[in-house]
Order: sequence, then C-alpha cells, then structure tokens
Amino acid sequence: MPPPTDPGLTPRELLAELEAHVGEVAAARLCAELLTSDDVHDHPNAILFLGGRGGVSVMSGGAWKPYWSRVWGARGLLYVWSDSVTGAVLRGLRDEHWRVAEMCLKVSAKRELPGADDATNLASHDLPRVRMAALRVLGVSGEVEHVEHVTDALADPDEAVRRTAARAMDRLTTRLDLSEAR
Repeated sequence: MPPPTDPGLTPRELLAELEAHVGEVAAARLCAELLTSDDVHDHPNAILFLGGRGGVSVMSGGAWKPYWSRVWGARGLLYVWSDSVTGAVLRGLRDEHWRVAEMCLKVSAKRELPGADDATNLASHDLPRVRMAALRVLGVSGEVEHVEHVTDALADPDEAVRRTAARAMDRLTTRLDLSEAR
C-alpha cells in the first residue's frame, strides 16, 4: 500500500485515501487493530494514514506517547466503520488513558454503540470534556438506569457539561418515552 499523498491532510481526507486503497471494512479493521495494539510498529502502513504527521514522526523514531496510536485508531472509526469493530471500541472505553477513552466515547456516540455502562464510569471524570463525551453516549444509548447519572450532571460545576447533560436528558426523555415529571 502506498503512503498517503500528503500526511498533512485532515484525518477525514487521510481515512478516505486509506479506504480507497483497502475498502471501508478493511480500513475499519486497521483502525481497530491500532486501537487495541500495544506496539504501533505492528501497523506501519496504517499509522501513516491514521496519525498523519504524528504517524510519520512515530515511524521515524519520534517520541510520542504510546497511547497516541490508540487515539488515532479510535479517531479513524469516526470516518470508516464496520460493525465488526464494535468490541474494540467498547473495550477502549476502559482504556487506562483518558484520551483513548474519550475518543472511544465519541465513536460510541456517533455509531450509537451500547456503551452506556462504561460511560457512567466516565461521567464523573476530572476533565469536563470527558464528562461531556460520556453524557453524549448516555443520551444515545442510555436506559432508565442511567438517567440518574445524567440528572446528576445537570448540577455539574462546568456550564458546558450542564448544557450537554440537558441535551442528553432531552434525548433520553424522547427515546425512552420518559415523562417530563422525571
């Protein structure tokens, strides 16, 4: 497989090139392999498409933290998809590094994956951006037992988190046909 035409392209453009080379299902599987890999060097071709300039740096011996390749793998799944990679994304919600978990939350919300149970654990994360991503997942895949976590977030100290919680509550209310009294 040839390298990207320009590693400075946007992630969407790089993934479109990768997809053109191998097809969407294979591209999604490469993303999932990178997401679950312990060694970025196991996937030298994919990392150039998934990491862009960062991927080029990694393959040239640059000092990137190991979790970045997992973030890039998850990010790729925002642009290419196969249901066969669902398990890798859901496992990524429990990744030790918050950046990987946050990106897997974004993928879970976009793909409407059943990640609500793991999202509840991240709904109280220290970083507002992670809490917001968790609330988005709860909005799209949460059930009645998850409503309490969204309700709690309505009183979050961060205004953006409160707004996200309100939107998640609206989605839950509509999706689960909850009464407004709840």
